[in-house]
Amino acid sequence: MAFSRTTLFLAATAIAVALGLIVNVLFLDQGRPKTTGTGLPSIGGPFELIDHKGLATRDSDFRGKYLLVLFGYTFCPDVCPTELQMISEAMENLGQLRTKVQPLMITVDPERDTVDVLASYIGSFHPSFIALTGSTAQVKSVAKAYRVFFGKGPPDDTGDYFVDHSAFIYLMGPDGKYLHHFAPTTAPEDMASKIREFISRG
Repeated sequence: MAFSRTTLFLAATAIAVALGLIVNVLFLDQGRPKTTGTGLPSIGGPFELIDHKGLATRDSDFRGKYLLVLFGYTFCPDVCPTELQMISEAMENLGQLRTKVQPLMITVDPERDTVDVLASYIGSFHPSFIALTGSTAQVKSVAKAYRVFFGKGPPDDTGDYFVDHSAFIYLMGPDGKYLHHFAPTTAPEDMASKIREFISRG
């Protein structure tokens, strides 16, 4: 039985997401012995990237803010825009508390996600979003720090390709330390509720 290109594409996307989740869980499991003094996994760390306005950006620039960190790419057909919209809705759900939260999208496709491409793309989501890119080495370094898997797939006849990647969203504290992670199926109101919980703890 012949399958349409759309059917094959959707199947491949579903498999990529499932693999990303499995690998991410494995990465988290492997990190359990490496915990902080509070018993939390050692996730995150210093980075230096370029934002969608062309400005050099470091992790330390966000001290004092809670971070929602998503790894994705602008050519992602459905998972990334769905997660970006989910974060956007969660930010609105937070009300005035959203001023304490900074959402970040870090590309896993720096070859195509230039500053201009990111600037055009991220404007479709919550206005507080900052999109970050950099050299391939810089992106690999920050992905490793967050235990994020990503891999470039084979190009099609037109040269386009997909990037398989982990799909968790990380909540980092005002001190830059890992607090929690959200699955891509998390409801925006549940995400907002969990963020409020951490903010209320101070």
